[in-house]
Amino acid sequence: MPRLSGEICLEDRKAGGWLRPRFLLLAAVAPAALAAPAAAQAQAPSQPQAQPAPAAPAKSQEGKPGQSLEGVVVTGERSTLRTDIDRRSYSVAGDLQATTGSISDALRNIPSLQVDVQGNVSLRGDSNVTIMIDGKPSGMFQGEGRAAALQALPADQIERVEVLTNPSAAMNPEGSAGIINLVSKQNRKLGASGSVRANVGSDGRWNAGVSGARNNGRFTVSGDLSYRHDTQKAEIDDRRARLDGATGAFIENRQQLTSLNEIDMVFARGGLDYDPDDKTRITLQATAHVMRPTSDGFEHLETDDAAGALARVIDRVSDFEQARDRLDLSTSYRRKFAGEEHELVANLGQEFGRVERDFERATFLSLPPAPDLAEVSAYDNRTRKTELKVDYTRPMPLEAKLKAGYLLQLDDNRYEQVGRRGPAGAAPPVDPRLTYEFDYDQAINAAYATYQQPLGDGFSVLAGLRLEDVRLDLDLTTGGPVSAKNDYFRAYPSLHLQHEFGEGRQLTASYSRRVQRPTADDLNPFRVELDPFNLRAGNPNLKPQETDAFELAYQHRKGATYYLTTLYYRQSDKGITDVVQDLGNGVFLTTRENLRESRSGGLELVANGRLTPKLTYNLSGNVFWNEIDASSLGFSDKRDAFTVSGRGNLNWQVTDKDFLQLNGFVSGKRLTAQGHVQGFSMLNIGYRHKFTDKLSLVITAQDVLGTFRETQVLDTPTLQGRTRREFSLRGVYVGFTRTFGGGRQRDPGFEFGGGPPAQ
Repeated sequence: MPRLSGEICLEDRKAGGWLRPRFLLLAAVAPAALAAPAAAQAQAPSQPQAQPAPAAPAKSQEGKPGQSLEGVVVTGERSTLRTDIDRRSYSVAGDLQATTGSISDALRNIPSLQVDVQGNVSLRGDSNVTIMIDGKPSGMFQGEGRAAALQALPADQIERVEVLTNPSAAMNPEGSAGIINLVSKQNRKLGASGSVRANVGSDGRWNAGVSGARNNGRFTVSGDLSYRHDTQKAEIDDRRARLDGATGAFIENRQQLTSLNEIDMVFARGGLDYDPDDKTRITLQATAHVMRPTSDGFEHLETDDAAGALARVIDRVSDFEQARDRLDLSTSYRRKFAGEEHELVANLGQEFGRVERDFERATFLSLPPAPDLAEVSAYDNRTRKTELKVDYTRPMPLEAKLKAGYLLQLDDNRYEQVGRRGPAGAAPPVDPRLTYEFDYDQAINAAYATYQQPLGDGFSVLAGLRLEDVRLDLDLTTGGPVSAKNDYFRAYPSLHLQHEFGEGRQLTASYSRRVQRPTADDLNPFRVELDPFNLRAGNPNLKPQETDAFELAYQHRKGATYYLTTLYYRQSDKGITDVVQDLGNGVFLTTRENLRESRSGGLELVANGRLTPKLTYNLSGNVFWNEIDASSLGFSDKRDAFTVSGRGNLNWQVTDKDFLQLNGFVSGKRLTAQGHVQGFSMLNIGYRHKFTDKLSLVITAQDVLGTFRETQVLDTPTLQGRTRREFSLRGVYVGFTRTFGGGRQRDPGFEFGGGPPAQ
């Protein structure tokens, strides 16, 4: 089992370790960039530039005409949207779901983002998006548990959501769609402040939390504690048919699943900031996530024979319990030097994660008659991530800015499962088809440099290059043996050009190269039996997907009104996708494969403004085109389709104390490798009454029309299928929020519920 100590286990790295000879080129980039001419210090201090540090929100600055790298603040009284040369930052202060809702609730109202009924997040139709917290990747937002974490974690400590569709080389290149950076609230006010909140919803849902901070000038201590209980009923209807080569007819399988799910989640965070002087800050932080999902399910499965007669009937009753825990420890050192934005930041962090799952199932075989079966399994996954990151920013002559840095990331994961199956009524023996051990080890060394320069006449440029060396080792011992290695060295360039026309008009063109690395679940070759008709397995031979992304954006603001138009295009090689294979006898295997190539593009429109002094709106729409080379998946040629989606938010300040909000979204049909996903939508309504500036009553209703469901269609020459998923997300919440200290607090938000418990 992996060691959960705080040490970096260098002895585990073989064949020269993780600092490899060819990485000497990488290691030389950062020192060379840092050794800028000493004459830079003799220059007058440069004006502040608007590319925010990964751990901080984009900053709004007042600047001189022609200094086009500065942030643009939209919407008058409150900075709802900020734009910078490489990102857009959306405040969630005005989102009436964010204070007491989940992170998924907040993301559903962000332009460019989509969250489906299972909690999976996509950016402009691409689910390969990296989610960070304060500029740092988090293990809880990776792999099979990401959707559950987003739907369980509270959003009340998130200040802004940064969307980077074309990040610069200073950012992690992981995620072909881009990056979502969740920026935490930072309380730097002197004295004490905090809040207490509680919400009660329908179907036994409830949540509560407390937050507090104290700042005496040199020391700032802050903490958060929240508890969330969600319940949910899930219904899945799956029908699949395979072509019978002998008769030319399709033979159908049918599966119906009903499950009652619950999840209890505790989130705790503690932080300490110490400023020994005005130019230095030392930060210590610990975050713990504890999730306890449970599920009771019933399945009914049928399959026909070639003549269309009923051939097999199976019923299954299952009980599922899981413990999903994560502890994140981090420390950072920030030192400011003479000159604007001249600083050194070093971060060291470790994440320890563990997932334990106990599963019991009874299987009743009625056609053809056979003895009942009992099945039990125990799953244990331990993960450890170590990250060392150093970033140096330095002002340069002619108001330019140089940024360079280094990253070391070590991932050490182990997966174990012991499954037992046999006749009911006796202790079942170990079943090799349900038992495996899988090790996943990855080391990433990266160095980058970016250079930002105003060119005059409203023009500016941000150029960068990131070099990465990756070493990956896989080992399926029990259940194999299968071993695989994948070592590669890649360069990821980026370029952003910007032109200010004046009068609030701006044009930005950008390019970046990105990568989507397969996850441990994608690579694990062990065949997991989901049910007698469906298996799932990873593919250890997967290669990373590489994407070239291009964008052209025009924005115009005038007072409180803001318009944004973006044209985008992405071309990917070796795209990673699900592929369903027919194994015969009514059994299907879902695995992962690399596509030959895919292309996508679209047009996105965003509009924010004020209709009357008390009525504001936020609207966005996206027309998305996707093309994939499906010749290796049973199709004769390439496949393509258009998807149209949109969202809207209407806010009405009825009186000084009463506030109404209406928000919703619509997502159209989306192309998949072997079919498509039909569209879905959601409408939410909320009301808030403020008794005082510090005490508020909130009443909300989620999915008012009951339209938030998903249907996935499988359509190939040899496989046909339709899977409908529906989760009981409709609900009503009633809650109170009480704030104290720290002056006037921002208005509390609405509770629109969470999502499906982790599976």
